[in-house]
Amino acid sequence: LVLGFAFFFCYVMSSGSYGYFQFVQQWPPTNCRVRIKRPCSKPRPLQNFTIHGLWPSNYSNPTKPSNCNGAKYEDRKVYPKLRSKLKRSWPDVESGNDTRFWEGEWNKHGRCSEQTLNQMQYFEVSHDMWLSYNITEILRNASIVPHPTQTWTYSDIVSPIKAATKRTPLIRCKIDTATNTELLHEVVF
Repeated sequence: LVLGFAFFFCYVMSSGSYGYFQFVQQWPPTNCRVRIKRPCSKPRPLQNFTIHGLWPSNYSNPTKPSNCNGAKYEDRKVYPKLRSKLKRSWPDVESGNDTRFWEGEWNKHGRCSEQTLNQMQYFEVSHDMWLSYNITEILRNASIVPHPTQTWTYSDIVSPIKAATKRTPLIRCKIDTATNTELLHEVVF
């Protein structure tokens, strides 16, 4: 019985069973500033929130499913007009290889959503969500902009986002060990 349940659970997870999507935007300067492996390829990272991913998730384990069975990434499905949009909304701020980043996100997360979104829809929906949930603009309108000495609280950041989107985001920070400072890293819906 235990073995049967384990097999069923593994099948469900590999087939992409999920209850909701996490839409994750990242702040490139933080991503590049606190990287452990190597610095980002671009000397001055973008000053706009960019897409990190659209991740099918489930309530028992929000980081699953991932690496599901399904169609591998096909670059031809990211047609030229969509490609130019994604270069703005979903660039690879670490290595500069956008296609490899998109391929990795589709193969790890997107394939798990194939029952709802095909590859083209996955990227189109992500870009449209980035336009609708423009975190950079929302924070700028609340006078929350990069500053060398000004700091903000959790509620300073969440309140304008919640007011503009009618959703409460999850905020993720990273520690800059050089300054022992928490830096805003990701906003998750």
